[in-house]
Amino acid sequence: MNHLISSHLDAKINPMGAVRQTQADRWKKRPSVLRYRAFGDELRLAAAAQNFVLGERCILIFEIEMPKSWSKKKKELHAGKPHKSKPDNDNAVKSCLDHLCIDGGDAFVHTVFAAKFWGYEGRIRIYNTHGEGSDLNSLLSRIEGTDKGGIYCF
Repeated sequence: MNHLISSHLDAKINPMGAVRQTQADRWKKRPSVLRYRAFGDELRLAAAAQNFVLGERCILIFEIEMPKSWSKKKKELHAGKPHKSKPDNDNAVKSCLDHLCIDGGDAFVHTVFAAKFWGYEGRIRIYNTHGEGSDLNSLLSRIEGTDKGGIYCF
């Protein structure tokens, strides 16, 4: 494992964006909410199976399954390319954080990098990262390349 990664989760689950819920969803069984809850159960189960606990700095990589209706040629063209449609990146991140940070909420997570791509199957990869310094100046010096350490890590 890379020396900048402290732990990771690799789950073959199709990413899903967070669903807006209301108080009525406690007794109404809307299909979108039921799918979202099932997604959360599956993600928590995968995390438990891999002894994964979300850290305060993380990288989330989403691979969104290409539609079965697409031709083989179209799938080959899109595989591994950036996914630029729904679910939105921020909603996919929110759904993961909501389901993996149950007890105290996700307020402790201060740094997140997220990207989404097309894939032949749905997959979520989450990497907890570590590095020197957690302050703003340390982060900016790494991003802007003024850090003398020579290794980029947020």
